Amino acid sequence: MRVYSPAKINLHLRVGPKRSDGFHPLVSWMVAVGLFDTLDFTLDTAGRVDLSCPDPAVPVDDRNLIVQAARIMQVEATRILGGETSLSPLAPGARGVRIELSKVIPMGGGLGGGSSNAATTLKALNELWLLNLPQDRLSALAAGLGSDVPFFLNGPSSICTGRGEVITRVDSPAAHWVVLILPEISMPTPAVYRQFDQMPSCPDFDQAVDWAQWCNLSAEVLLRMLQNDLEPSAFALCPNLARLRESAQSLVARPVRMSGSGSTLFTLFDTKDEAIAAADLIQSKQSVRTIAVTIANVEK
Repeated sequence: MRVYSPAKINLHLRVGPKRSDGFHPLVSWMVAVGLFDTLDFTLDTAGRVDLSCPDPAVPVDDRNLIVQAARIMQVEATRILGGETSLSPLAPGARGVRIELSKVIPMGGGLGGGSSNAATTLKALNELWLLNLPQDRLSALAAGLGSDVPFFLNGPSSICTGRGEVITRVDSPAAHWVVLILPEISMPTPAVYRQFDQMPSCPDFDQAVDWAQWCNLSAEVLLRMLQNDLEPSAFALCPNLARLRESAQSLVARPVRMSGSGSTLFTLFDTKDEAIAAADLIQSKQSVRTIAVTIANVEK
């Protein structure tokens, strides 16, 4: 089974002060975008979980969310099927898998590639192992893997609250194209949040938003509404990223935002031609990888 695993951006991200459980309450509008990793799944009759990736920077052991997701699904398979082959055409020993990952989504860029890979693995093994777990069970398993993972089971356009695990689907934005600026800068999420905790918080982070109205706005109007409360923290840690954002904004004459905890920057357009022209301009002037991709409508 071959499955394409999309990236995401946080169009809008409000972050509240740290809660007693150590998490920050969030309000985020997340959308999938047309940038994909590829995962190939093959049954392993010996019951092993084996991950391979040609990129040596990608861990292929239990540190990888793909492996963690596969092991969780093995536990689920044992829980619901046990050793009863009558409950499934697959013998218990066949509930193993070899997974080949082709990595395109940058790591440490705020695009949720690892979370997307984990959600893709949950869905693929549910089908490959004939488990037939319902959506709500998959979502519960996803929440245990990470705050962004449930979104990828409920995209392509959703409002994420709580610590990110409470998902409410909304319409895709009327702006259909996003320009992604992909600097070779890794922004570790914990470091950005630690910096955030040292800065003044925003008391109105959960202010009411008419999401239905926002979904219908043009790219230029919507961009003026969007916020990311982690931008000051990320830019304090990496002034070069702040300078890149300012330069990109000057080149395209519209706001440029950051996705998640960075380092990916983005801006929106209503048409493909506008987006491609802007991406070419930024890349030629800044020598940073910049691409134009679809937003929310992300069929490979």
